[in-house]
Amino acid sequence: MQATSKYFGAVIFLWLAASSCSKSFLDKTPYTSNDLSSAISNEADLGVAVNGMYASLRATDLYGRSVPLKGDLLADNAFVATANSGRYLTVNNVSFTNSDSYATGLWQNAYIAIKYANTVINNTLPVSAAVSQYMGEAYAVRALMHFELVRNFAHPYTSAPNDPGVPLVTRFNISSFDPFALPARNTVKEVYTQVVADLDTAYARMSLYKGTAYFSKYAAKALQARVYQHMGDWASAKTAALDVINNSGWAMLAPSAYVSPSGSVSAGTYSPGGYWANPAVQASSKNETLFEVACDITNNGGFDQLGGIYLTTGGYYGDILGVADVYNLYASTDVRRGLMATGTRSGQSGTAYFSYKYPNASNTVDKDDIKVLRLSDIILIAAEASYNTGDIPNALVYLNRVAKQRDPVFAGYASTGTQVLEDILTERRKELAYEGVRLWDLIRLGRSWTKIKNQNPLTTVGITPTSTALLYPIPVAEINANKNISQNPGY
Repeated sequence: MQATSKYFGAVIFLWLAASSCSKSFLDKTPYTSNDLSSAISNEADLGVAVNGMYASLRATDLYGRSVPLKGDLLADNAFVATANSGRYLTVNNVSFTNSDSYATGLWQNAYIAIKYANTVINNTLPVSAAVSQYMGEAYAVRALMHFELVRNFAHPYTSAPNDPGVPLVTRFNISSFDPFALPARNTVKEVYTQVVADLDTAYARMSLYKGTAYFSKYAAKALQARVYQHMGDWASAKTAALDVINNSGWAMLAPSAYVSPSGSVSAGTYSPGGYWANPAVQASSKNETLFEVACDITNNGGFDQLGGIYLTTGGYYGDILGVADVYNLYASTDVRRGLMATGTRSGQSGTAYFSYKYPNASNTVDKDDIKVLRLSDIILIAAEASYNTGDIPNALVYLNRVAKQRDPVFAGYASTGTQVLEDILTERRKELAYEGVRLWDLIRLGRSWTKIKNQNPLTTVGITPTSTALLYPIPVAEINANKNISQNPGY
């Protein structure tokens, strides 16, 4: 994705300015004589801005690696190996400070992506089908970024909707003379309200399906189902999820097409096969993935590609190992067991458990795309929403739709009462392991858990709903530059 020359200065400025400590991350304006909106004079320019917006999501501390990784590493699904490259130790050890690099990276890169989205949203071109589509995609990305920010830097909506959230930034040209240049934190509820509204607008504006590397109306609706899930608005979550399930045309794959493992870890030839071994985005088909961040041989994270933190093949880090508890959840007939392999890891005692959901970090033709929204997640949201609205029969229907598709031998869940919810959460852990979801299930439900810091020898730390580490610190550079912003408790 390349920018035209008139974008280049502004794009470079955004990246350089975001790493400066002299001004707020939110107080950035192009140094060129024209603001970003005036650089958009036709639909082709708008398309360039949209491509830049999507490219920004590949940043290492966004979806490139840190966001999906945190969702498993800070939860109970993964740990950093004894012999490691020094990455993600603060996450593994649950030892964040107000200068944590991963918190800072998420903050600045998410607001850069929001600035791209606002540039598209605030364009002044005549309305056309293409312009409407582009704007819809930008509303969806802006919603996605505000959602990631609020759940990483603020208390859950379900327990503290009126607590400080994050600044809502909906304008593209914030300057030092602008009263919005140093924004305070909106409440959690205000942020979620804006996210829902943006997704309503995105859904209404989009009409095209351009492939899984772009937001579509049903990808926006899927994200909205996830947002409502985090809000505990179960009636709305069910409505949004069922719209996707019944009307989008997306489908789950047959077991052999989903995973078809071959090779061995010891020989360095292991592959999960099927859907997970294919690094290509979907251009027209609608299988499993609703939205993913595209990475190809040219546009990728290099050694910081997500798969490279899980696997050592190709000389990558392989720092992050799975846990036995996840592997043991899968029956031998469950195809998802083929997404984890057992073996040994240099410098790590005992059996090592490797996640193979991103096996193509060393691929010389294409790289793995980062899955953000998948149909099975939305079906399980429908199951949880059905449970929480008293519709136990349909909760089991949606739960078993996923479970039996992945394990054809499984007879299905037939639980009652609160066990239905526990089965849904177990199935979510099995289905979405190493996709960055587990942490948020635990947080939004107010659960406590045991974080494994090392499996051999076993070293753990308990995390409760009041643990400071459940909120990232507002970056100290932002605190120092923005007199209107407050820090999170404990930092």
